[in-house]
Amino acid sequence: MNWTIKKFNELNVKEIYKILSLRNEIFIVEQECPYLDCDYKDLKSYHLFSKENGEIVAYLRVLEKGVSYDEISIGRVAVKKSHRGKGISREMMLKAIEFIKNDLNEDTIKIQAQAYLLGFYNSLGFKDVSEEYLEDNIPHIDMLYKK
Repeated sequence: MNWTIKKFNELNVKEIYKILSLRNEIFIVEQECPYLDCDYKDLKSYHLFSKENGEIVAYLRVLEKGVSYDEISIGRVAVKKSHRGKGISREMMLKAIEFIKNDLNEDTIKIQAQAYLLGFYNSLGFKDVSEEYLEDNIPHIDMLYKK
């Protein structure tokens, strides 16, 4: 897959619209979780995504230190339903980790993982650092990656 990473002000209007559409499709509609997706954190984030036929099919954001946590963090990890089960999430997360280590010179990453994905994030080197808790009625666990 071809990956693009941009700061918010580098995204064009169509890219922003397609990113928000994918996030809403997955996190609000599919997961039946009404929450405010436009949280202004996008403004201080890097946006990693892949397109296919002009559509964004995979996306995540890398949040700068101090936006959500003291550490750099990754959030809004999303893959279009039709593209799941093909290793895209792993490829995208590895790309994000590489970007954070090599381009941002950071070696610690914090995430707020949905509990059912604990094994996936463990396989990428993340370790759980909290008990399970509910965020928007979905079980989550805080996790850290250290180089």
